Amino acid sequence: MTLVSTDWLNKNLDKVKIVDASWHLVKNRNAIKEYNKEHIKNAIFFDLEKNSNQKKNLPHNHFLPEINDWEKIVSKMGIVNNDFIVFYDNSDLISSCRCWFQFLYFGHDPKLLFILDGGLKKWKIENRKLTNVKTEVKQSKYFAKENTYMIKNKSQIIENINKKKFKLLDARNKDRFDGKAKEPRPGVRSGSIEGSICLPYSECINPKDNTFLSKKVLMKKFHSIGITDDNVVFSCGSSVTASVLGVAYSLINNNYMPNIYIGSWSEYGKE
Repeated sequence: MTLVSTDWLNKNLDKVKIVDASWHLVKNRNAIKEYNKEHIKNAIFFDLEKNSNQKKNLPHNHFLPEINDWEKIVSKMGIVNNDFIVFYDNSDLISSCRCWFQFLYFGHDPKLLFILDGGLKKWKIENRKLTNVKTEVKQSKYFAKENTYMIKNKSQIIENINKKKFKLLDARNKDRFDGKAKEPRPGVRSGSIEGSICLPYSECINPKDNTFLSKKVLMKKFHSIGITDDNVVFSCGSSVTASVLGVAYSLINNNYMPNIYIGSWSEYGKE
């Protein structure tokens, strides 16, 4: 199971590493300022923007960092390879799922990685305690290894259009997928990848408290669009919400390791 409840985390605050992975695409919100104002006790802030590959010429796309950079990032967070980690966020895009994916990709034991179901939204609904005290971190020495099979690149996506080796599932909303809505990123056209299927990530989440829908409901959603085995790759705008679908599918398929088109539509749809 990929999720832990707010009740479980509340009882184990001092026994696990907690990561606040909040990130906002909208300009009127600042995740680090929100973290400094209030966060769950012992939480360490993870900056998705800074901790992505900055060398790619695609604004707001979140390519994975180089392995050496990742080891430095995680070491500065004071995390070691055998740490039990719980990710949460205060983001509409559920960026904790993307952080979970990055740790998986770089070789952290899947049995040690969990997402707080409902994130900070549910935590606050339940009036649980928050703090503005910055978590003290002692730098560690983290070692990573890449699970390269977990990502697809643009050439593999293009090849798949004809060869149909896997199903490509897009997490964006239907209007963006159908090309009826303008893309939020400059220089990216509207539309979707030929042969891909749309399942908006928001349809896997309960909007009242940001918890994932039940296993039974999720299974019905995936099966209704023909996703019944491990041969599926997820995409979205910038490879953030694709991770939400990766988490959702892992909830109904314990053997599935998320596979994501890391360039997503911001790369494929670039004008």
